[in-house]
Amino acid sequence: MIFEVIEADITSLAVDAIVNAANTSLLGGGGVDGAIHRAAGPALLAACRALPEAAPGVRCPTGEARVTPGFALPARLVIHTVGPIWHGGGDGEPGLLAACYANVLKLARANDVASVAFPAISAGVYGYPADAAARIAVDSLREAVWTPERVVLCTFGPVMTQAYQRAL
Repeated sequence: MIFEVIEADITSLAVDAIVNAANTSLLGGGGVDGAIHRAAGPALLAACRALPEAAPGVRCPTGEARVTPGFALPARLVIHTVGPIWHGGGDGEPGLLAACYANVLKLARANDVASVAFPAISAGVYGYPADAAARIAVDSLREAVWTPERVVLCTFGPVMTQAYQRAL
């Protein structure tokens, strides 16, 4: 598998699916989550609201993934996943982050995705250290039983771009 590391706005990428580093409510937030909701338009929020709750206010527990249409995005689908908040690494964060990648790939396969773009899950406001997040992303994708033909690791700045390059 060949990885592409691209510094870009993930909402502009023409891929089958983009991954949203979401919060558990799936109702929008800051960072990449807010950008995806703004770019996709109000239909994305409506689709997320229609997803069943796993617990009160939780449509997607940490480590899991859900899929919606991409609506106004160039991507056909948005695969939402909730990464762990960094608490030093002793609260199961590495396993939960790896589960995000595994569960996104399961949904990608089930939805005939040939190309997918991942943001740096948990490496923004959730505080996961860039190098550790990049290693888990790359290792999880390399170890996967199945991956799409094209995998893009999309960054919004040089710190994460360099972390992915080191991990690769």
